[in-house]
Amino acid sequence: MAILKTRVKKYLEANSKTWEAEQDNIKLQNDSDGNGDYIHTWNVSGLAKPTDEQLATYNSAATTEENNNVIRSTRRSAYGDIGDQLDEIYKDIDAWKARIKSIKDANPKE
Repeated sequence: MAILKTRVKKYLEANSKTWEAEQDNIKLQNDSDGNGDYIHTWNVSGLAKPTDEQLATYNSAATTEENNNVIRSTRRSAYGDIGDQLDEIYKDIDAWKARIKSIKDANPKE
């Protein structure tokens, strides 16, 4: 299951809001009591606090986003420094294209 923050983010987006704009109005908390994360404070203007059932409907999209974020990070690391990439392009663009394609093929997005 996707983490609570990502499910909340998807809920906000589905209701024409963004996490970046609303993060100061939402407090997520974990009391270390075995019950996991929950929404402690919700002060989003014009949008009701989501129920667990509502958040569950965003789990698939949130999981896909989290998985793709891992892939993006893996790709960024494998691509290497942009300066080195530009030098590689200048010297042999075909070799650069082949290397980048192999990285993308090895790390496909969902």
